[in-house]
Amino acid sequence: MAGGGTAYRHLGRDSAHRQALLRNLVTSLIRDESIQTTWPKAKEAQRMAEKLITLAKKNNETSRRKIQGMLFTPQELMPKVLGELRERYADRAGGCTRVLRTEPKDTYSQAPSAILELVDGPKDMRFAVTAAAVARDRRMGVEHSRLTLKNVDKVTRYRPGGKQAFEDMVKRVSKLAL
Repeated sequence: MAGGGTAYRHLGRDSAHRQALLRNLVTSLIRDESIQTTWPKAKEAQRMAEKLITLAKKNNETSRRKIQGMLFTPQELMPKVLGELRERYADRAGGCTRVLRTEPKDTYSQAPSAILELVDGPKDMRFAVTAAAVARDRRMGVEHSRLTLKNVDKVTRYRPGGKQAFEDMVKRVSKLAL
């Protein structure tokens, strides 16, 4: 049988180069909690980052060794992965990362760009954008749309102290008068 779906994106690279690229992207994601890259690279790095966080939640010797193999600087990032990130995503069944499409960053190639971020972190883009939408609706005196209400639920559901943190963000954004 000819055809069939591909198991992963090849990204125009050979196997070793592709693995190094993905390890580098995941290492940057864990360190910075948000990275900007092309959309196909972000989707492949998202798969690897989700596997890394799932391994961190198991926290046994085998998973620690696999995590060390996924990161370029494990000595620097292992405490963060097995400490902060493990606790942050302990209750989540999955979906610890988010890919947001953005305008192409390179005007020459017009490659589709994206932001890959860890959800419920300090650089959570959807949290900030939803807070801005709520602040705008309150300032204009209109009811929130169904989409805005759905996003409020999404960004506060798993975040510890989520409702209070969201209200604080809304107050900060409303002071900006966007």
